[in-house]
Amino acid sequence: MARFGFLSLALLSLQALVGTAFADSEKVEATAEPANVAVTAQASFPASEIFGVKLVNGRPTQALITFTNDEPNPVTLNFLGGSLWSLDETSIVVRNLTATRYTAEIPAGAKETVSYDFATEMHPQDIRLNIAAILADHEGTFFTVSAYNGTVSVVEPETSIFDPQIIFLYFFLLACFAGVVYFFYTVWIAPYFPQKRKSSKADHGKRTPKRESAGPTEEPTSPAVSSATAYNADWIPTHHINRPEARKVKGGRTKVRA
Repeated sequence: MARFGFLSLALLSLQALVGTAFADSEKVEATAEPANVAVTAQASFPASEIFGVKLVNGRPTQALITFTNDEPNPVTLNFLGGSLWSLDETSIVVRNLTATRYTAEIPAGAKETVSYDFATEMHPQDIRLNIAAILADHEGTFFTVSAYNGTVSVVEPETSIFDPQIIFLYFFLLACFAGVVYFFYTVWIAPYFPQKRKSSKADHGKRTPKRESAGPTEEPTSPAVSSATAYNADWIPTHHINRPEARKVKGGRTKVRA
């Protein structure tokens, strides 16, 4: 129980020990180790050091830590942790990285490589990375070893035009642009064009008179009869009004009495 409590205390003080190692070797970009322990550590970044060590935001960075034990007895790796420091004169801690626990035993005169993964979410900038390890010898005594102390660059991930987020952004901007163009056309351009009048079937039906259903029709009144009742017949002689009827006579001739 006391051993576990001591390990917890060592984990909490790991960042302070890393800061001490950074203060002692501010301009040293190689490894550093205590003088009374023959254990060294070397860090490499296989996927991030093509053009300098770059920490990509949102993506895990893998650091391979190689320990070399020149002690006559084996040592045990307990913790690995790191921190990011500013490059100005204040040299303050900007971000603490995740501390990972290990139980790897490094035999005497042998080398052991472990992987340490961490991720960052920061503004793009140049910053100093410090990685340190807490180890224990065969007697249970803990000591620290600096694995990396150098300048790195924090960068944003590369974007692609086929990224779903980029495609959605293009679609959203295109829809906004189309809406603005349509609004501008309907408000300032469309009213100045002559509008064509569309004829509807309802208007055509109103204009065309409906034919009445077939039925009994009244015969038109003769204009002669209607006009005869319109004048005064008192002044006309009687023999002109009452015409004599025709009589049939023998011999095929018809005499008309005047």
